[in-house]
Amino acid sequence: MTHTICILPQHRGVGGPASFKVRITAGLAERGIETTSDPHGSNLSAILVIGGTRRLDQLWQAHRRGIRIVQRLNGMNWVHRKTHTGLQHYLRSEVNNWILSTIRRNQADHIVYQSAFTEGWWDKVYGKAPCPSTIIHNGVDLNNFSPDLNFQLPGDRIRILVVEGHFGGGYEVGLENAIRFCSALRERIGQPVELILAGDPGKTLPLKYVSLDWIEWKGVVSRADLPGLYRSAHLLFSADINASCPNAVIEALACGLPVVGYDTGSLTELLGDDCGAIASYGADPTALQPANPLPLVESAFRVLAERKRFGLNARRRAAEDFGLEQMVAQYLKVLLTP
Repeated sequence: MTHTICILPQHRGVGGPASFKVRITAGLAERGIETTSDPHGSNLSAILVIGGTRRLDQLWQAHRRGIRIVQRLNGMNWVHRKTHTGLQHYLRSEVNNWILSTIRRNQADHIVYQSAFTEGWWDKVYGKAPCPSTIIHNGVDLNNFSPDLNFQLPGDRIRILVVEGHFGGGYEVGLENAIRFCSALRERIGQPVELILAGDPGKTLPLKYVSLDWIEWKGVVSRADLPGLYRSAHLLFSADINASCPNAVIEALACGLPVVGYDTGSLTELLGDDCGAIASYGADPTALQPANPLPLVESAFRVLAERKRFGLNARRRAAEDFGLEQMVAQYLKVLLTP
């Protein structure tokens, strides 16, 4: 039997949802499963909603036709309630939360949460969903994102990498945490530290740090160039606060790059043991307060001292739990099993 799965909405640009759609579409195609963005198709096996869609009417129509609806959820919008991001951004964020919660409560036949952290967050704020749920972590192509044992890291400095879809929109504190961490690490180890930033910097954000010559802005890096970027660093700093399942962390692990960051969101859940270092935030991340970098610096210092071992553990962790084929198989089970 040939299956066709509708994927909504049509994500474009950079960031997690767009990256996930590319990966899940490719993984389904390898299994001979067609995908479409048309929810009115006559031979649909299921609809996968990546987050939410404003076309709730289309979901209602599909629901009445008996088509299975699976909603994939990451975190909810929250930063706009903690800092000024503008009226337009505030209203858009609130509307998006309403759309997400409406689909979760009234239209989805099954919920896929990106992490246990995500599930607990939604349950706490909106109550338990009335339908079954599954936790499926993001996956990555382990052949594409892989270590390069012949790559020589710079020996005259420590290179810290941060990869984000966007650095603005209220999330500037994550960037500031990365800069504070690198400054404290430089003092601790007594040698230069270089910070590489990959992602959309926004319109004015880089101007604040233009005088810091040890920061290099890469801008938006293509998916094809990401593996090489991960291989070029000593550590990945996970800057996102309360992240549901950041692709950058999984991609870094797959490339054998140890990850360091603060204990917020799903980071502890993803790293496990000996893949990097996690330290207490040392302040209130939900109030967007700056983190205390000193405990993380001490942990990162120990990772750097045994970087090869931590890198091997990182790759093993990704191979065991974050392979793309494993992720696609888990989604197929949810999509095609009533």
